[in-house]
Amino acid sequence: MRLKSHVVLKMLSHFEPTLLPHMVDIGRYNQRFLRVAFYSTQKARNEYNNDDKGIKKVALATNLANLVEESLSYSDRKAVGDGIDDKETGKTTLAKNLASLVQESYDVHEQKSKPKTREEVKRFLELRIKKRVKEQYRNGKFQDLMMKVIADSNTLKDAYDCIRATSNVDLASDGDNLSFDSMAEELANGNFDIVANTYSISTKGPKVKKEELIFPKLKLRVVQETIRIVLEIVYRPHFSKISHGFRSGRGHWSALKYIRKEISNPDWWFTMLINKKLDDCILTKLLSSMEEKIEDPCLCSIIREMFDANVLNLEFGSFPKGHGLPHEGVLSPILMNIYFDLFDRELYRMSMQYETLDSGYADEDRSQSKLRGWFRRQLNGNNMQQNNVVKNSGVRVHCCRFMDEVFFAISGPKEVAIAFKSDIERYLKSSLYLEVDNQNDLLACGDPRGVQFLGTLIKRRLKENAAVRAVHKLKEKVKMFSEQKQELWDKGVFRIGRKWLGHGLKKVKESEIKHLAEPNSVLHQISCYRKPGMETDHWYKVLLKIWMQDVNAKSAKIEEIILAKNIVEPALPKELTDSYYEFQKRAKEYITSETASTLALLPGPSSSPDSVFITEIIAPVNMIMKRLHRYGLTNREGYARTLHVLILLDDNQIIDWFAGIVQRWLRWYSECDNFAQVKQIVSNQVRMSCIRTLAAKYRIHEAEIEKKFDSELSRIPSTEEIELEEANTELNSQESTFDGALMYGITYSGLCLVSLARMVSESRPCYCFVMGCSVSVSCVYTLHVMERQKFPAWKTGFSSSIHPSLHRRKIGLCKQHLKDLFLGNISLQSIDFGAWR
Repeated sequence: MRLKSHVVLKMLSHFEPTLLPHMVDIGRYNQRFLRVAFYSTQKARNEYNNDDKGIKKVALATNLANLVEESLSYSDRKAVGDGIDDKETGKTTLAKNLASLVQESYDVHEQKSKPKTREEVKRFLELRIKKRVKEQYRNGKFQDLMMKVIADSNTLKDAYDCIRATSNVDLASDGDNLSFDSMAEELANGNFDIVANTYSISTKGPKVKKEELIFPKLKLRVVQETIRIVLEIVYRPHFSKISHGFRSGRGHWSALKYIRKEISNPDWWFTMLINKKLDDCILTKLLSSMEEKIEDPCLCSIIREMFDANVLNLEFGSFPKGHGLPHEGVLSPILMNIYFDLFDRELYRMSMQYETLDSGYADEDRSQSKLRGWFRRQLNGNNMQQNNVVKNSGVRVHCCRFMDEVFFAISGPKEVAIAFKSDIERYLKSSLYLEVDNQNDLLACGDPRGVQFLGTLIKRRLKENAAVRAVHKLKEKVKMFSEQKQELWDKGVFRIGRKWLGHGLKKVKESEIKHLAEPNSVLHQISCYRKPGMETDHWYKVLLKIWMQDVNAKSAKIEEIILAKNIVEPALPKELTDSYYEFQKRAKEYITSETASTLALLPGPSSSPDSVFITEIIAPVNMIMKRLHRYGLTNREGYARTLHVLILLDDNQIIDWFAGIVQRWLRWYSECDNFAQVKQIVSNQVRMSCIRTLAAKYRIHEAEIEKKFDSELSRIPSTEEIELEEANTELNSQESTFDGALMYGITYSGLCLVSLARMVSESRPCYCFVMGCSVSVSCVYTLHVMERQKFPAWKTGFSSSIHPSLHRRKIGLCKQHLKDLFLGNISLQSIDFGAWR
C-alpha cells in the first residue's frame, strides 16, 4: 500500500494544522515503505491514565510528529547502510502506522469522554469495599468487619458516594458536609447514637388512625448503606439460584422467564402468602444464621440497636417489594434474602427427599438412580430432557422466590403436592417463625383462575395447532367484518336521524308546519290538545319532550340511538333492516359459538399424545384501568380525562409524569402475553389524558396541543406499533444491563402523584430533599397518597402502598430530581423527608 504525500498532508491537517510546516519533506519518502523502529502509544496512555486531562497534555499532533520524525530518522539510517532488508522494511507502511496511532488515540479519547453509568459507578465503589472485606476472611469466616471495614472513613465515604449515585447526583458536585473521620471514630468506639440519628413522621388529621414511621438521618443512612454493601459482598456468592429479588443480573423478568420456560409439565402450583412483622425471635434467628459466615459481635449489636430504635423496617408480606418505598428500608432486601436463605436450603433438602426418596408415588425404574438424576438436574439446570426426568423420578418440585413472594410448581400426584405444601407451611411456622395465610389453595395448572405472582396472573393452556389457529383466524376476520358493517350502519342511521331532527327544528322556527292543515296527519289529530296562544315552536318542543319520555330516552347512551331506533329504522325498507340484523345475528352466533364441533373435525391436540401446554403471563388489565381511574386519568366509563392536579406543573414535567407510566409498563409487562392490550391502554388512555391535561392548562383545542407538543409527546407512544416497538426495544436493551442488587426499588418503583404547593421565597430558602443534592429549589411539592393496598398487590406502575404518614407532606425537589422521580430514575427512598420541617 502506497500513501501519497497529499493524502498524508490532508490526514494530518484534519487533526492538527500546525503540523504542516514540519511535514514538507515527507514527499521525498512517499514512494518508500518505511518501518518504524520504535514507537509506542503506551506512554501516551500512561499519561492519560495518570492525569485527568489526558489528551490535553499529550496532543495527537505531537504523537504524529514524533512518529514521522522516527520514521525519517530510521530511513536515513537505512540509507547509510544499516543492513535491513527492503522486503522486511516494506511490511509496515507509514499509512498503517498513522492509522494505528489515530485509532489508538481515538480509543483513549472515547474512553475518557464516555461517562460512566450509575451502575458502573456503584460497582466500582463496591469493588473497592470488597477488597477491604476480603482481607478480613480468616479461618473460614469474616472477622472484625465492624472495626476494620465499616468503621473506616474511606468505606463510609464510598458508601456515601453510592447513596449519591443511587440518587442520581453527580459525584463531582458538592455534597453534604459529613465528617467521615468522626463517624468512623464513633463506630469504632461504640459511641454512635442510633436514636439521635433518627426522626419520626406520624399521620395527620383527627379522624385518621395514628401511625408513626421512623426514618434514618443521613449519617445513619450512610452506616446502613455501608452495612448493606458489606453483607452483599459476603452473601452474594452463597445465595440460591431460586432467589431472584435484589440480585445481580436477576429481577422480576428472570423469575417470570424461569416460570415460563424452565418449568415443564407441572401438575399443581400455589403461592405462599407470608405475614409477619420483625420481632425478637426472627431477629435472633437472623443474627444466629449470620454467625455461620460472620464473626463480629459489634456488627450484630448495631443491627439489634437499629431494631430497638424501630428504624430497621423488615416486614414480611406487608406490601409488594420493589416499589422503592421509604418504609422498605435500605437494609430490608439483603436481610430478608439472608433470612430466606435458610428456607432456600431447606427447600433443596425437601425437593431431594420428594424427588429421590419418596418412591411410593414414582414410576419405578431401577436401571437409573434417581438420586444421581437429581444431582445432574441441579448441576445442569432445567434445560436437559425434562420429559424423561419426569418419567424416571415421578415427582418434580420447582420453586421461584422474589423476596417474600414464593411460587411453587409440582409435577406429580395431588397427594404429593398437598404433603409438600404442608411441610413447607410447617417449616415456615415452626423454624422461621413466620405466619402463613392459607387462603391460597392448591390449584391444578389447568385451572382457568391461575395464580398471582409478582403482580401478574400465571395461567397454563393447551397450545393450538395450525388447523385450530386457522379457524380462530377466520373467526377474527368475520368478527372484524361484522364490526365494520355495524360501524357503517350506525354512521348512516345516525346521520339520517340528525338530519331529520335538524329539518324539523328548522321548519318549526320558520313556522311552516304544513302537516297541521292535513286532516289525516298525526299533528292535526293532536292539535286539539294545543293550548290557546301557544306558539308553534314551543308546542313542538313540548311534543318532543313528551315523546322522549315515552321512549325512555334517558336510558340510551347517546341521543342518536333514540333517533335511529324510533325514527330512521322504521322508515327504512323492511327487507333492508331484516337482512342487516339477520347478518349480525348469524355472525354473532358463529363468533361466540363453542368450538367443540369444530375441533372434532380437526386433528386437534386433544386427541394427540403429543399435546403441548404453554405457560402464559397475563398483565392485570382490569386493575390497570381501575388504577387509572383512581389516580384521575380516566372517568367511570373508562375514557381519558384531564388530571387537574398536574396542571400547575411545567409542560415538560406534566409530560414526564405521563411518560413515567409508559416506561414502567413497558419495562414490567414486556414479557406478558397480553402486552398488546397494555400498549392499547398507553395509546388510548395515557396519551389522551396527557393531551387533555395540557389542553386544559392552555385552554386550546386538543388538536392544537398535539401540533404544539409533537416532539415532546413522542415519549408517549401513539397507536402506531412502530413507536411502541422502538420504545420497548430500547427499554429491553437497558434491562439487559440492569443490576437488581445495585438499583433495587428504582427502575420499577411506583409512580406517585405530586402537586405544586407553593413557590420558595428568598426569606425562607429551600434545598433539594434528595440525599446528596445541595441544589436550591424554586418550588415545593405536595405528595398525595392515593391508597394503601394490601399484599399481594397487582403491579400497575403506581405506588399503591405508600405509608399514610407521608400523605400531603411537603417536599422540595430540584427540576432534575423531580424528572427523575417521575421517570423512575430515583425512588422515594432517595428523599430525606426530614430535611425541612
